[in-house]
Amino acid sequence: MYPISRYSQRLALRELTAADVDAVFGIYGDPGITKYLSFEPRAREQVRQIIDRSIASAGASPRNEYALAITERKDNGLIGVGRIAVDPHQPRGATFGFALHSSVWGAGYGVEAVRLLLGLGFGDLRLHRIWGARAPLNEASARTMTKAGMVEEGVIRQHIEKAGQWRDSVVHSMLESEWASA
Repeated sequence: MYPISRYSQRLALRELTAADVDAVFGIYGDPGITKYLSFEPRAREQVRQIIDRSIASAGASPRNEYALAITERKDNGLIGVGRIAVDPHQPRGATFGFALHSSVWGAGYGVEAVRLLLGLGFGDLRLHRIWGARAPLNEASARTMTKAGMVEEGVIRQHIEKAGQWRDSVVHSMLESEWASA
């Protein structure tokens, strides 16, 4: 499925482009934003490589990864990145993640972005289960996923190694039946 184009009231999902490097670097390169993500801040060149891989994977058949720009509809400005990765062992299951620029935190965009990603997964990709993990201290992400209708399932112990330390992850998920009734 290419290209992805999905809209909500204020936001849109679209394919990443080479022109997005600086905007994505503004997210992935910021220590405040990446504090609770699974990786350290990225260098601009690392972000360029990530975007290049995302563009290349968009043309794969079957397509198993959807790394997408989250933009504001009013000006098409990139404010975040969302990702759905189909599980190769369970093709109707996928993981997802999202990161928003700190300048838009607290505006309700997180819930809207998560619902766009879930809509893509359950609607267009016909998935059965979508799950995401967050850092235990990331209460904003917990509230966002809960408001979007996801269920907190439990903890994956010592799931992420970051800065030489192991960190747990808290799992949230949604099933297609829950999406249909939401």
